[in-house]
Amino acid sequence: MKIDLVCATEADTRAAGRRLASLLRVGDVVLLGGSLGAGKTVFASGIAEGLGVSQTVTSPTFVLAKSYDGLMRMVHADVYRIGSSGEFEDLDLLTEAADGVLVVEWGDVVEQALPDDHLMVRLEPGPDGSRSVSLIAHGSWSRRPLEEMRL
Repeated sequence: MKIDLVCATEADTRAAGRRLASLLRVGDVVLLGGSLGAGKTVFASGIAEGLGVSQTVTSPTFVLAKSYDGLMRMVHADVYRIGSSGEFEDLDLLTEAADGVLVVEWGDVVEQALPDDHLMVRLEPGPDGSRSVSLIAHGSWSRRPLEEMRL
């Protein structure tokens, strides 16, 4: 299943992340893909807001992963600087996020190293500042009400 959205503004992108948070369950993996500046961190911060995280969410590019506590714990990773799937596996992020959700920026790079049960969110910037957002369901995500994202 694939759902396509257009977010006209950064605020709309953040709001889409908040809506997705309402569909998340413990153990979920959300992969964020797209070019540099596509809005991956904005979307991740919307997810965090939807999970009740009060901290400001920033890109974990240089620390690789940050953990946030809210209604559900969120482990936010950025694998832009990862050189191999072995390096990614060494981070043991699935174990780290087992009691919450794992959100991975540049997730398309490590998608093959993750469980088949995940949601891929691809973001692409438009020439007018809008963003195209595609939600691609894998595994149990195919049975979730992703159409609710179209508000």
